Amino acid sequence: MIVEHAILEVKPGQAAAFEATMRKARSLIEVSPGFQGIEVRPSSDQPERYLLRVIWTDVAAHRDGFRTSDRYEEWRHLLHGFYEPMPTVEYFEESIV
Repeated sequence: MIVEHAILEVKPGQAAAFEATMRKARSLIEVSPGFQGIEVRPSSDQPERYLLRVIWTDVAAHRDGFRTSDRYEEWRHLLHGFYEPMPTVEYFEESIV
């Protein structure tokens, strides 16, 4: 299991639209082979910052699967315009505790 992690900085005034769009976009990712779960959590300190966590069976399921699919192109089209700056994605291994 791998956890994809990103901090999403949403442009000022776009939080509500981002949240509505993310709810719609979920269906694009959840049908991907290797997908195991997703969380998008708003920050309690900064209203336009979100934590994205996606659980995959392995990194290849995300990089070589979802990111090369037509569904990713639609995901990107729907969501990437909300981000400033573009987020950096990092992968984490299983928990050590």
